[in-house]
Amino acid sequence: MPLWVTFRESVQGVNKARNQDYCEVVGLGTAEDPLIMVVADGHGSAVHARSHLGSRFAVDLFVEEARRFGALAQPRGEERSPSLAWLMHYAEHAFPRQLVSGWRKTVLGNWERTNCQAEPAPSEQAKLLLYGSTLVGAVLTPRVFAAWQLGDGELTVVGDDGRVTVPLAPAEADLGDETESLCSPEAWLRIRTYWAPVTAPWRSPRLVAVSTDGLSKSFASDRGFLQFMAGLDDRLSAEGAATVRAVLPEWLTKASQHSGDDTTLVAAWHAEGTEATGPDRPGAPTGTCGPGGPGGPGDPTRPGAPDTPGDPTGPGAPTGTTFTDAAPPTDPHGRDE
Repeated sequence: MPLWVTFRESVQGVNKARNQDYCEVVGLGTAEDPLIMVVADGHGSAVHARSHLGSRFAVDLFVEEARRFGALAQPRGEERSPSLAWLMHYAEHAFPRQLVSGWRKTVLGNWERTNCQAEPAPSEQAKLLLYGSTLVGAVLTPRVFAAWQLGDGELTVVGDDGRVTVPLAPAEADLGDETESLCSPEAWLRIRTYWAPVTAPWRSPRLVAVSTDGLSKSFASDRGFLQFMAGLDDRLSAEGAATVRAVLPEWLTKASQHSGDDTTLVAAWHAEGTEATGPDRPGAPTGTCGPGGPGGPGDPTRPGAPDTPGDPTGPGAPTGTTFTDAAPPTDPHGRDE
């Protein structure tokens, strides 16, 4: 069973009053302790004045639902495991409904506890708008890999063959700053689901990452983002987790300076014989995450996508740098275009 090494880092956007992103990564990826990773991006405008809370609630509730899903996928004791077909139906239908329902209940409860009772009460939808947030999250067990997305951001998967995909990318990009949200009417119907049974341990993804759109928007094109993620995988293989974890804050800071947005990345990478360490495990460097902290969709062979994973030392990398300096795996702003 490969050992997962996890990363999480969040950087506040330039000229932002606060970081609206929130994230978490927990678990080992075992039957008893599924690997859970999630990011949420509060919208941040005046209409969504409490979205920094909405993103935190979204992450906490996703972790709760993901643990329940993991327990269903790998029941303990004499209980029989449900079929993969039943689990897939649960992931596509029950999970989104329970997540959105829990978020709405939490949000409305927070509004009731903190609102001045002397003021006229807005409509329920107006209350939900205050907390608007996107969400991207994933669960990995020895049996299944499932993920969910509502709104912008990316789920990136580097397969065991090195192929880079973004399997939850929408068929059409959102216009301007508009995006689907947990505060949207019937939001559970808008959640996109990714489902992949794990047929053998060695067929598990090599790298899985969830990120807010502050990272992808720092690139000139989808190609640049895919090259960055491929280069991240290459860099991990060549230099190890400790080196990448040390420079990850600088990479995200540079990306945030170009996108102007809060930038958050949560990733899990595995290699045989690697000691599993992460931001929440004893002795590991600590990342920051949360308010106040610093062709077809997903097909990399479509026009404009790289033919092969990006080379961290190839075209687009900063001139005069070595493979072990603090420069990102590939140029983060698409100057290789």
